[in-house]
Order: sequence, then C-alpha cells, then structure tokens
Amino acid sequence: MLQPLVVGLGRSGRGLHLPVLARLAAPPDGPPGAVRPYATHPFAAPVACDPRPEAGRGLTGVRVTRSLAEAARLVCPESTVVHVCTPPAQRAAVLAELAERGFTRLLVEKPLASGRAELARIVRLRRLHRLDVRVVAHWLEAELTARLRALVREGELGRLTGITALQHKPRFLRSLTDTGHPTAFDVEVPHALGVLLDLAGPAELTGAHWRDLRCEGPAPAHLGGAGLTLLHRSGVRSRIASDLDSPVRQRSITLHFEHGSATGHYPLSEHDDHAQLVISGARPGHQVFRDDALTAFVRRAYRGFADGPRADLEPHCAVVRLLSDAKDHCRAADRARAPDPTPHEDAHGS
Repeated sequence: MLQPLVVGLGRSGRGLHLPVLARLAAPPDGPPGAVRPYATHPFAAPVACDPRPEAGRGLTGVRVTRSLAEAARLVCPESTVVHVCTPPAQRAAVLAELAERGFTRLLVEKPLASGRAELARIVRLRRLHRLDVRVVAHWLEAELTARLRALVREGELGRLTGITALQHKPRFLRSLTDTGHPTAFDVEVPHALGVLLDLAGPAELTGAHWRDLRCEGPAPAHLGGAGLTLLHRSGVRSRIASDLDSPVRQRSITLHFEHGSATGHYPLSEHDDHAQLVISGARPGHQVFRDDALTAFVRRAYRGFADGPRADLEPHCAVVRLLSDAKDHCRAADRARAPDPTPHEDAHGS
C-alpha cells in the first residue's frame, strides 16, 4: 500500500491534491463527487507537511506536520509517494532534502523547475538518487487532449498548421501576497506548453513578452501576463497568451487545420469537471463531456509508481528550457528598452 505525503498546503496541495486523493477512493458506482472515509482508501491516510501554523486548520483525516524531518518519522520513505506542491523557486531544495531522507517516488507540481540551473540540479539529483519524478501535467492526461490528438492523427481536417492557446484568469490576491511564482510564465503557461509540444512536436521560441500586474498600488513585476510564440519542427506555428488580470476566466486551445478548426475548452476550476470541443470543417460538432484530468493523472501516476519504470522527464525538461528561453528573451527586451543611466556628452565634449 502506497502512502501519500503532501508537501505544501497552499492552493495546489490543499485545494487540488488532497481532494483528488479523496476522489480516487470514491465508490465506483457512486454519484459524482462521492467520497468515502480515508480509513477505507486503497492507500494509507495522507500525511501533510507545511511549516505554517495555520496550514492544516480545518483539515480532517490528514496528519499535518511542520517539517520533513517530522513527516519522515511518520511514514516509510520506500512506500511513500510525495506530492511536492511547493512553489517552483523552492523545488530543487525540497527535492534534495526528500532524496536525502530516502524518498524516491516524487509527484511534482508544474513547472519542474523555474530555470535552467535549477533544472540541471534536479536532473543530477534524479540520477544520483535514482528518483522517479513525475510532473503534474494533467492536461496531457485530459480526455480533451486525447480527442485533439485524434483529430491531428486522423487528418480529416487536413494538416495541422497552427495552434493558439489562451489562459486567462484574475489572479490578483495571490500575485500580491504570494512570491512563489516569480513570473506569469510559471503560473498557467506550463499547462498549455506541454500540450503544444505533444500535439505539434519539438519547437523553438520565436518571440515572448511579459508585463506587470495592472492594479492599484505597487504592481508585482512580470505577473500581469505573458505570452510566447513557437515554430515547431513539423512546420506548425503556435502561440500561448496568458492574462492574470483578466476579468474573465478562459482555458481554451484552438487547432487550425487546412480544412477546418477545433477549439477545446478545458474545465476552468476544480468546481466543474466538464470540457467542451467545437469542431468546424468536414465533421462539425459541439461535444460536451466530463474530463477530470487531474484525478485521472494521479491515478495513472500511482499505478506507474507501483508497477512501471521511471517516468520520462525529457518532455518536462523541454517545457522548462522553453520557458527559460522566453524569460531570457523578455529580460533582454527590458534591458533594450531601459534608458541609459549615464549622461551623454555632446559633440564638443561639454
């Protein structure tokens, strides 16, 4: 029996991972959203770790610890799946401590790392400690993504020529109070970027931009929105745009084909698990279907931890490298726009 350990009780750990662990134990013939007590789960009751005194307030059925040292005394590292739900900037340090304490099954929130240097450190840790690291990329597990793959593969709408992904939501409070995600590239963009690479293949960055949050008072830098454009080796051109001060929520992806298009809408939050797919062209239609991708992803990850070989990290490394290229591009553009702080002499040297 595998033991869940959730490290970090912020938005991801408390709001997403713990509810998914409960849903995984739902009676197969029960109504949507039904759960059963942790005592009857197919895995041990979760243990959680978060240093903040208030982090575990209101949680039931979960033992909350204040440090990894304390958590390691309650669980057996050899049979534990660690859900690493800490911010990306802290990722390498947390993984290093987990590896030193003997934990090898790691389910890590996206993105895998916040930059190339941290990615290199994580790759070294994985090799040194033979870690099985699986990145939470549940859009790749989504039924919507599977249907988009089928459209590309079957070719009824002709050749894929372009992809546009839009990821908009208001994120003011977290951006103003939480420093865990340094830029808008680290929030929503990794989800769509993994799907673009899956559907259209490897790519190179052709452009990127970011901007500050639009709000009253001091505005956090680079957290208002971000976007990038890619050229895939397949010839497909793709674009991602993410606004984190948008008045509305949108998670959509449009595939442009020679003879039509397909627009998919991913579920907007944990409060609804339905996706939609609108197709124009040879086979027009509007499909609406349940798509609890995160639960499906975690279920498959646990099976992989129990029975399968170590996960392939390369697709997730490719996402980190492209995100790093996008940030470097934006920093260079910022430097080019910045005024020269040194005074200029006139032609006569006065």
